Amino acid sequence: MSDINVKGIKVKEDNKQQSVDVNQQPRALVAIPDNLPVLPLRNLVLFPYNVNSISVGQARSLKLLEDVAAGNNLLATLAYKDQDVEEPAPLDLYQVGCIAQILRISKGENNHSTVLLQGLDKFSVDAWLSEKPYLRAKIHLVTDIEPEAGDIEAQAIRNNLLKSFSELINILSYLPKSLVSALSQTEDCRQLVYLVSSSMRMNMADAQDILNMKDVVAKMLKLTDLIQHEMKVLELGKKIQSSAHGEMDKAQRDYVLRHQIKAMQRELGEEDSQQIKIEQYLKKIETSGMSTEAEEQARQEISRLEHIPQSSSESGVILTYLDWLLALPWKKTTEDTLDIKQAEKILNEDHYGLEKIKQRILEYLAVRQLRQKRLLTKPLDESASSPHIRREREGVILCFVGPPGIGKTSLGHSIAHALGRKLVSISLGGIRDEAEIRGHRRTYIGAMPGRFIKALRDVGTNNPVILLDEVDKIIGDQRGDPASALLEILDPEQNSEFRDHYLEVAFDFSQLMFIATANQLDNIPGPLRDRLEVITLSGYTDDEKFHIAKRYLLPRQLRENSLRVKELTINDAAMLTLIRQYTREAGVRSLDRRLGAICRKLVIKIATKSGQSLTVDNAMLEELMGKPPFSYDLAERTERPGVATGLAVTAVGGDILFIEASAMPGKKGLTITGQLGDVMRESVEAGLSYVRSQAKQLGIAEDFFEHTDIHVHVPAGATPKDGPSAGVAIITALVSLLTNRPIFHHIGMTGEITLRGLVLPVGGIKDKILAAHRAGLTTVILPSKNEKDLTDLPESIQKEMRFVLAEHVDTVLDEALTKPIQ
Repeated sequence: MSDINVKGIKVKEDNKQQSVDVNQQPRALVAIPDNLPVLPLRNLVLFPYNVNSISVGQARSLKLLEDVAAGNNLLATLAYKDQDVEEPAPLDLYQVGCIAQILRISKGENNHSTVLLQGLDKFSVDAWLSEKPYLRAKIHLVTDIEPEAGDIEAQAIRNNLLKSFSELINILSYLPKSLVSALSQTEDCRQLVYLVSSSMRMNMADAQDILNMKDVVAKMLKLTDLIQHEMKVLELGKKIQSSAHGEMDKAQRDYVLRHQIKAMQRELGEEDSQQIKIEQYLKKIETSGMSTEAEEQARQEISRLEHIPQSSSESGVILTYLDWLLALPWKKTTEDTLDIKQAEKILNEDHYGLEKIKQRILEYLAVRQLRQKRLLTKPLDESASSPHIRREREGVILCFVGPPGIGKTSLGHSIAHALGRKLVSISLGGIRDEAEIRGHRRTYIGAMPGRFIKALRDVGTNNPVILLDEVDKIIGDQRGDPASALLEILDPEQNSEFRDHYLEVAFDFSQLMFIATANQLDNIPGPLRDRLEVITLSGYTDDEKFHIAKRYLLPRQLRENSLRVKELTINDAAMLTLIRQYTREAGVRSLDRRLGAICRKLVIKIATKSGQSLTVDNAMLEELMGKPPFSYDLAERTERPGVATGLAVTAVGGDILFIEASAMPGKKGLTITGQLGDVMRESVEAGLSYVRSQAKQLGIAEDFFEHTDIHVHVPAGATPKDGPSAGVAIITALVSLLTNRPIFHHIGMTGEITLRGLVLPVGGIKDKILAAHRAGLTTVILPSKNEKDLTDLPESIQKEMRFVLAEHVDTVLDEALTKPIQ
């Protein structure tokens, strides 16, 4: 152990701690400067005449103690306003405090020190001088107003205070009985107030009030009230204890004790964590803007929570439910910033072509804009003011139908961007459980709200654009029909009060804007399809794909792969070869992936320092991507009798379909293969019946079918196929086979047939013709009633291809067969 003298302070040093003994000066002899370092006190108000020991751990407070101990041993103390603040700033502290003198500092382990302080006098902050390395303030002393000598009223109040404090000491066990006799010797009322205050347990607000008050008589009156309140609380605690004791058994003991603690804490103003949490929820409910029904439900749940032990599992269920109610955007609305010119600009920037689709979207947005303006003024006629009619018109739901990769989802994003609304996508593909839409009832373990409520919680506004992706892939089973549940959400007559099974209260969905996407319209349930305004998107032509790749896909791939524009050049011929021979799709997703692969090839060259740029032509394209997987001129393989080229529409766009027919000796009749659906099988049977009925005109022997088997096959055999539009191709293939006349390889055909040989109209004409163009066909035979659909074709396709309109099968046969039938 060693002794060290620092400015007259003797420091003792050993292995456990250092003790610094400071000779306390009498209060009258201490000169107090007008600026002092400030030591913040947590959960403590220091009073004059009071000696208190506190623990100090903050680095800046330890620095303050070190500097003060080396100086005049004086500092200012201020109490925290908020006890949870870690590093208080001046605004976090009260402005009235107590000047203190350091009596002793004990330095312990873990960078903590214990300091013994004596309160000297009250002060008020005039100005804050600094915050580093610790707080320092300019101060002035505050003088309390003491009663005049001989004031009888003040003397009576003093005696009443001593009497009340004596009664409190008789109840409390932690205060010595001799304290009252010692305090009764004190003639100074001010000193008496501060000594009694420092001996009592009181909350921070009351303690600070006593310190702030200047009138000593008022201080004594308030202190007497606090003592009386404390005694009432203690008496209530005794009553609770005695009433609970007679009924208590082992099972009830914990429950009664918890309620006893809660009752005492309420009286003391010290609420437990559960009660604090309940108060927080009540405040959030008031500011959430939720409906009256929801607010009543929330308050009912909070009432249940107050009577449930915190450790109960039901408590967690209630808290989760309240969190969901409070997380919903009941009144948070995004204001529409709709400008038709800006919307048109956004659509043109985000999408190439699709002019009719863009026009329809702009019409839709223009109607919304005009409706908003008109609703702010008086309607032009009474019928327009009908809420029923208004809701119905606002309930238009656009549904983009078309193959993958043609921009259905991105159109939804563009609409949301144009409106200035947030967008949230809900994928409906493969949903089988109705609870995914309506939510689970709270009686089930792990119950949660449906996808729509979750989406609103995540997006944080009650009027986002909801993108219903793949609405054609909803599947119903024994767990319910999700499509039927979706009807309620999409119906403008019902969705203003949609009730999720989990929430059990109504939420207004009428401000939501719904946009749906699908690959095939036929797979959407009828009632749901009736709610939608269908906008059909067809596949892109090679020319459109070329411009999309140049304007959008290639620049984006360059950015994603950290390449500069000048580092990669793909000439026009190579780009067309990439489109025609390395992809076969209605959209541009595969093309996008191919371009990404080319960019990565260049990145490898740069990384290995084998090249800094790349110019891609047809020769370089094959070197980078390998042999082309697709042939541009697929039609060449049909140059033989019994093989016709039909046209079809699938979930991924238009495609060509080969119909193969073969004849052999036998008596089995007709064999059909290729995974054909019922409708297509009936088309084969109808086609064969028509051919047999016209055998004589076609030059087929009358007894030919009695000893011949017919086999009709549609590759690929693993792919299911159905629909009536292959009827003309089936008849043409059968006639070609039985008359031994090949079919021109450049001709494709589509159309439904009847037993009388009439050619009926079919759907998907644009997609089918685009598929024929991709396959290298130059002539397409189609029903004459589909002539109107030709106007939707790009001008370049109309110029490059020839179209034959047929009302009867005879026209088809005359055009398709290489040799005319005599």
